[in-house]
Amino acid sequence: MGDAIWKLVGSGGAIASGLLANRVLTAVWRTAVGNEPPVNPESDETSWGEAIAWAVVSGAVIGAGRLVFRRNAALYFRKVTGHFPGNLESAH
Repeated sequence: MGDAIWKLVGSGGAIASGLLANRVLTAVWRTAVGNEPPVNPESDETSWGEAIAWAVVSGAVIGAGRLVFRRNAALYFRKVTGHFPGNLESAH
């Protein structure tokens, strides 16, 4: 049962944290660059520099947001159950 809950929380949390990170990143991009982030970085209407910058920054921010969520969720899971979820147990 615990592993099923972990999968649900982990997956749902990763999606939610990715969406939140994307909203924050979009607002920061608007402030820093002065325009909207690329809607379609693959389009030839987006410069290579802007497309690569968006890919690097968004990948890092979204990845970090997911990591922060999942790490804190795993620590909370351990606090509640006394052990890490599923495959994380062998890492500690």
